[in-house]
Amino acid sequence: MNLRDQLLEIIQASDKALTVDQLTERLSLESTDAFKELIRTLNTLEEEGLIGRTRTNRYGTLAVLGQAAGIISIHQRGFGFLSVEGETEDVFLPPDQLKDVYHGDTILVKKREDNRGKTEGVLLKVLKRGLKEFVGTYTLPSGRLDQFAFIEPDDKRINFWPVVNPDKSLGAVDGHKVVVRITKYPDGRFAGACDVVRIIGHKNDPGVDILSIVYKHGIPTEFPEDVIDQANAVPDEADEKDFMGRVDLRNETIFTIDGEDAKDLDDAVHVKKLDNGNYELGVHIADVSHYVTEGSPLDVEAFERGTSVYLVDRVIPMLPHRLSNGICSLNPHVNRLTLSCVMEISPQNGKVVNHELFPSVIKTTERMTYTNVREIIERDDEATLERYEPYIPLFDLMAELAEVLRTRRNSRGAINFDFAEAKVVVDEEGKPADIVLRPRSVAEKLIEEFMLAANETVAEHFHKMDVPFIYRVHDNPKPDKLDFFFDFVANFGVHIERFKGQKVEPKTLQKILKAISGEPEEPVISTIMLRSMQQAKYDDVSLGHFGLATDFYTHFTSPIRRYPDLIVHRLMRTYAFNSDVSEKTIAKYEERLDSIAEQASKRERRSVDAERETQSLKKAEYMESRLGEEFDGVVSGVTNFGMFIELPNTIEGLVRLQSMDDYYHFDESQLMLLGERTKRQFRIGDAVRVKVDAVNLDERTIDFTVVGMPKREQSRRRQPTTIKATEGRPKKDDKKGRGRDDKRPKRGKPGKPGKPGQAGKPSKPGEKPKTSQGRSALDLKKKDGQKRTGDAKRGAKKRR
Repeated sequence: MNLRDQLLEIIQASDKALTVDQLTERLSLESTDAFKELIRTLNTLEEEGLIGRTRTNRYGTLAVLGQAAGIISIHQRGFGFLSVEGETEDVFLPPDQLKDVYHGDTILVKKREDNRGKTEGVLLKVLKRGLKEFVGTYTLPSGRLDQFAFIEPDDKRINFWPVVNPDKSLGAVDGHKVVVRITKYPDGRFAGACDVVRIIGHKNDPGVDILSIVYKHGIPTEFPEDVIDQANAVPDEADEKDFMGRVDLRNETIFTIDGEDAKDLDDAVHVKKLDNGNYELGVHIADVSHYVTEGSPLDVEAFERGTSVYLVDRVIPMLPHRLSNGICSLNPHVNRLTLSCVMEISPQNGKVVNHELFPSVIKTTERMTYTNVREIIERDDEATLERYEPYIPLFDLMAELAEVLRTRRNSRGAINFDFAEAKVVVDEEGKPADIVLRPRSVAEKLIEEFMLAANETVAEHFHKMDVPFIYRVHDNPKPDKLDFFFDFVANFGVHIERFKGQKVEPKTLQKILKAISGEPEEPVISTIMLRSMQQAKYDDVSLGHFGLATDFYTHFTSPIRRYPDLIVHRLMRTYAFNSDVSEKTIAKYEERLDSIAEQASKRERRSVDAERETQSLKKAEYMESRLGEEFDGVVSGVTNFGMFIELPNTIEGLVRLQSMDDYYHFDESQLMLLGERTKRQFRIGDAVRVKVDAVNLDERTIDFTVVGMPKREQSRRRQPTTIKATEGRPKKDDKKGRGRDDKRPKRGKPGKPGKPGQAGKPSKPGEKPKTSQGRSALDLKKKDGQKRTGDAKRGAKKRR
């Protein structure tokens, strides 16, 4: 063990700070050179924020010294929050503690309590600058073209405007959106300096506003040459030699069901009723891992991107279009390689009583749209019914099965948010022409149920094999967030009966949604409930999914647009189809999957942030052309500086207190604004009429003024509702804190392939592909001598 590791081990094992002499003695150092190396190592560890030092030169862990290190996120109003790895709560820093600190820096702080008893940070030092590049507007001082240009950052959290170094402008002119690299941070006398590294385009050019957001979030827009070369080498059609070892399902009636404008069709389904009365549900997913091999340029680039990004006017794909819209897309009437999850489901309780996982080849029967399927199930369009007349019974069966699955999910307490999705429609110039709501129809809900069932089945299968795997996890809400939410809903007559410290299971939240269903405040309460929960993420430990009320969940169904799904496919092939659960393979994935999960979670958040920002920009731009117009809306939030109003098209704006007709007091306990003179009240859920007063495109904000008084809904609850909280899901034994040095749960012996409960193995090389000939996929594999997959893996250790 080297000196660095020895020092960390000694310091982390001590519950108090240690002097240099104490460290020297414990390390048994005698020579002068060894002492000098000790001091150098201590300084390095301190600079990295791994240990801290007191004023009396004692060294200890940051926790022992009451310190914390992390990345600071600065609000444009001047304060900031420090995100500390391994801690659930961020540390607040007031503006006076952020001098010479910039958004994204890694800093060291001393924790203290403020006068309200809340923890805040006192800045000790900046450990590392975080911001290297940013997007901004190239700006020349008005009327002084011979002066240095400076950059106005797009991100308002960046609170300095650096000067462009001479001869480093790349020819940018006033008004250009550019990407710059910081060469010098401000030092108190100097504003900082930067080089222009890319010109995006003029800020008034079509599409430049969206591109600026893309570059701001560091999302790559072009594929490297070696990635394009590999993609171009992939054939246009599936090669028949690749059918060997796959179950041939080309005679099955299989459909893709997607949106009208979807081009990357990565999932297809079939449903049939078996002779024993059970349903058979087949979910067939594009076998992207067959073409994107481990360690290849395509794989490296997909890992870096993490996900496709869906913006208002474009899609930035994870994989080149030649794959995502071509050979990997399950286009109709062509041969495609897939991985299949075929489940036998009981009609009585919706349980998956049997399942198979296997590689397959399919030829989809029809490319269906959500609109088509909805019209068929609801008998809503004669032309659609006539066109798809032979398949009507199949879609009716799908709707029947989806309801069975939905009933099962609801019975265990799954939380169903039914938010209407807003789509911004843009014209050829990229200007917003309309904002339309896209309600989730019976067709979207049907496919959602089928994908959920497949994801759960795959997750449970490999959990029971006890092999390294990637899971989609959603941890229990933090107690303080739930307490706030329960206090919030109490204002609407919904009271939660529970004892102090009691954990809450999803069914309690499900009951709240049911209690406020149809009420004017339902959308707002649903939104606040969603915000009270933790973010779902990827993990290599199966921690369960709170929102879905399930112990096992993964993402298996979208490998074209999500890297974790691609990894899941690769692991399925390794463990189940190739029967490789050797110690070497297990060790390899145990080492890699944690970092893959972390990267995927970060890239997902980056994508969501970019998508939200483009939506906010276009919504603000849409309202800019409607200044002075009036709209009906609902109070969606109340604060000490005003109230937020949400319009039916999901656009949200702020009514500032100073624009209102009276001096209004904010009652935090009741989340209400009360007029001092008029005694008028504004509460969440109140209907109001507002006028568009101002729009700030840079800030993506909209200001309203109230022109109509709140209309009290007669349906507002008169009698309070009391909901008894039910106990939370039991935590699994391996659900531990995930700090830097946390040890992974000790793994049992992996389930051996070839035993009952194993996923179906492909046929041996050289054998002809199997054909379904109308038999059920489950029955087919049994008759063809392949092992049936059950609900248990014999000899496998369960992680509960």
